[in-house]
Amino acid sequence: MIHNFNAGPSILPKEVFEEAAKGILNFRDTELSILEIGHRTALFQSVMDETILLAKELMKLDSDHEVLFLHGGASTQFFQVPMNLLNENQTAAYLDCGVWGSKAIKEARLFGNVEVVASSKDKNYTYIPKGFNIPSGAAYFHFTTNNTIEGTEMFIIPETNVPLVADMSSDILSHETDFNRFALIYAGAQKNIGAAGVNMVVIRKDILGKVNRKLPGMMDYRQHIEAGSMLNTPPVFAIYVCMLTLRWLKKQGGVSAIEKINIAKADLLYKILDAKEGFEPTVSREDRSRMNVVFLIKDPLLEKKFLEGCKEQNMIGVKGHRSVGGYRVSLYNALPLESVKALTSLIDQL
Repeated sequence: MIHNFNAGPSILPKEVFEEAAKGILNFRDTELSILEIGHRTALFQSVMDETILLAKELMKLDSDHEVLFLHGGASTQFFQVPMNLLNENQTAAYLDCGVWGSKAIKEARLFGNVEVVASSKDKNYTYIPKGFNIPSGAAYFHFTTNNTIEGTEMFIIPETNVPLVADMSSDILSHETDFNRFALIYAGAQKNIGAAGVNMVVIRKDILGKVNRKLPGMMDYRQHIEAGSMLNTPPVFAIYVCMLTLRWLKKQGGVSAIEKINIAKADLLYKILDAKEGFEPTVSREDRSRMNVVFLIKDPLLEKKFLEGCKEQNMIGVKGHRSVGGYRVSLYNALPLESVKALTSLIDQL
């Protein structure tokens, strides 16, 4: 058995791979591949419709919110969000908690003013700032709910009348939250939703159409909503994998059920890391991510034994991001508890 702790693209449920493989060879007994059917056929329209409905159901979205599946990944949203929501004479509030938040801030400054309300850069992004003020006149407040690289997660969403915009790429659908509180959510699919190549965007429709600038058609959320995510040829296969993954999540009992499993996995791993001499989690306890567990091993001999053990037991993807170093173990929805037990057993025996 391979234990896949990759940070993304990451592990998906086995049954999703099996069904996706069937779809490549013979999609729904048509003798056609999902890779070759027309995106405007009834066959693919049924995939798109089900994927959107599953997302709305799992997120318990109200009728004011629309779900889009777009090209470009989450990084495209760093500029598409301010392009659609921020006038040149306005200010957007941003929280700086890691690499992806800082990239979003840089892109937003191309379109208007940005006020960084708080930052954890002073301690290498190892905590989530608390007690900051969000300007009441801000066009929106943007934050990253889970910092994949640094291993922090934002469990408390600030109370504010300012529209909330969140990058949820690495923890979406991993725990319950009131998604209807958000004006806009975006998430690259390749961690908890599906395969790389598509980005899910959830938009409250009343925030659109308020900027003065002219928008290119492909950058205008309103046109994507009107076209049902098919303004151009969508990433057909990636959306199909999203549909299969969302089906799987619903079958597990939905977000509330998977949250219990995710808590158990994270608690088990953090417990052994805290107890085992030589292993040092880098993040403040109250802000430790349930999705991406980051730690250091400062003893070279212990580090060597750990890496040898991972190789022997087919544990892959434990190397930390190049900008942080150390080790990172990702515990996304599809990762079974058995993989975490195997890893904690290895650490305990070192």
